[in-house]
Amino acid sequence: MCGIFGYVGHPSLKSSRGKSAAKIVFEGLKSLEYRGYDSWGIVVRSQSGKSKLIVEKHVGKIGNSKLDSSLITHHSSLALGHTRWATHGGVTVENAHPHLDCSGKIALVHNGIVENYQELKKTLIGAGHRFKSETDTETVVHLVEEYAKNKPFAEAVRSAFLDVSGLNAFIFLSIGGQMVAVKSGTPLVIGLGKGENFISSDPSALLAHTKRAVFLKDNEIIQLTNNRVNLIDTVSEKRIKPKISNLDWKVEETKPGKFAHYMLKEIYEQPQVLAKIAANGQQIEKLAKIVEDAHGTFFVACGSASYAALSGTYLFAKIAKKHVNFSIGSEFNYLEDYIHSGSLVIPISQSGESVDVVEPVVRAKKRGAKIFAIVNVVGSTLYRTADYNLILGAGVEKAVCATKSWTAMVANLIYLTYALAGRVKDGQKIIEKAAKAVEEILTDQYLNKIKKLVMKLKNSRDVYIIGRGLSYATALEATLKLKEVCYIHSEGFAGGELKHGVIALIEKGTAAIAFAPLDETYEAIISNAIEVKSRGGYIIGVSPKPNEAFDFYLPVADCEEGSIIASVVPIQLLAYYLAVEKGLDPDKPRNLAKSVTVK
Repeated sequence: MCGIFGYVGHPSLKSSRGKSAAKIVFEGLKSLEYRGYDSWGIVVRSQSGKSKLIVEKHVGKIGNSKLDSSLITHHSSLALGHTRWATHGGVTVENAHPHLDCSGKIALVHNGIVENYQELKKTLIGAGHRFKSETDTETVVHLVEEYAKNKPFAEAVRSAFLDVSGLNAFIFLSIGGQMVAVKSGTPLVIGLGKGENFISSDPSALLAHTKRAVFLKDNEIIQLTNNRVNLIDTVSEKRIKPKISNLDWKVEETKPGKFAHYMLKEIYEQPQVLAKIAANGQQIEKLAKIVEDAHGTFFVACGSASYAALSGTYLFAKIAKKHVNFSIGSEFNYLEDYIHSGSLVIPISQSGESVDVVEPVVRAKKRGAKIFAIVNVVGSTLYRTADYNLILGAGVEKAVCATKSWTAMVANLIYLTYALAGRVKDGQKIIEKAAKAVEEILTDQYLNKIKKLVMKLKNSRDVYIIGRGLSYATALEATLKLKEVCYIHSEGFAGGELKHGVIALIEKGTAAIAFAPLDETYEAIISNAIEVKSRGGYIIGVSPKPNEAFDFYLPVADCEEGSIIASVVPIQLLAYYLAVEKGLDPDKPRNLAKSVTVK
């Protein structure tokens, strides 16, 4: 969840772009703002006179902040920065990273949770260490300080890491000019430059500097200088040859361009994403064979990806006549007794780093299951863990809420299902239809309708959303968009559940969105909408066909199973413009992070 960015430049202090190390790291942190955070900080190793570590920390957003001029003017080729989401300890300057040891000679930034920090802290206090924060992180920098009394710096880091429990990524900077990183379960990636190197929690932050990257694996420790990386296994202590990957995203994808927010930009990129997926039929056919041969298939996902996975279970049943199990990632461990050597586990994740998905996948692999990951980020933990990969092809998605990644997930599942049924061309046609349907929504005329609906709903306390069959997952995804972007209480239901309790919540003026595609669910959903309307509800119909039950009509072209995709787009726009109308930041909703890497 936290953002990390570090820089090691040439000792001559000249970066490739003529910027100070502190400035490079500051800009790196700004590129990570989308991940969500409540405080931030930077440490540099000053080379002005006697070497020392200088720290600047703040509560709040970076925004248009400027670094303290004294930090920039310090001669330094080494800097390390961090954006923090509070987990242990309140939102204070003292709890913000980086943290220093007692001597001020070692700095640490960290992502994860040190599960045994209380035990370690008690021992360290007994040894005379003084703590300044409430965090679990500070425990580890003092632990390294303790080991460094008798060991070289990198060995002290290794020893401390082996004492720590939990999923963590640590980066240390010493007054002696060493930068050392180590990880287990939480992402770190090295960016390889010319005479300079970078380290980050997110590969997209590296694109402004390099496309050559090394993704750290669990239990690997790396010593970083300006012109080399030394990689060692923490258990065997053997040297490892770094595996260099190429980041295939473009720098332009990381900027909003002409759009006011990333979310709006990413909504408008969906037709291009769909066109790209439609051209991927050959790979889809090969991967479908893997699913066909499996004896027991399980989808595992969280958040928007879980609703895409749910739609996948309906698609597999309807089109391919194949049963697929589904579990939310955080619940999968409680079902793992069903996993065996013939099982196929299909994790779905934009980032490929969500801990609630990664952890059960690793456990399933240990039980002998094959892993078929559907991910957006090449080189991510899920990508490297999997036996097979299907790349979403959504490009960089920087807004916290999923828009084009949701579309890419569902489109790939539609394609995969049709390939499994031996009808890959039909799947391609449906995705092309969906792309056209989305283009028809992204027009000025349609936006005027959305903006009228915004004025109707801007003061709404509740919004209920119903769908049936394939549109049930659509309702759940639409609900999540209103919750996370607009802070509106919204709930999605299968239409048939109305009479089983939900209808008690309907009163005069209650807004309800009904997804009514032209499939076998149409008449039943219209009947549900009429039930809500008869109790005073205000019905917003999303359908290819108008109906007198609708008080407000949002037309969507009929594109068969592609309607799962097209029908969500008007609600994506609704959520965006509602957020803007309410003065909220649609890119960075409160309390949320793009990639959830801690439990």
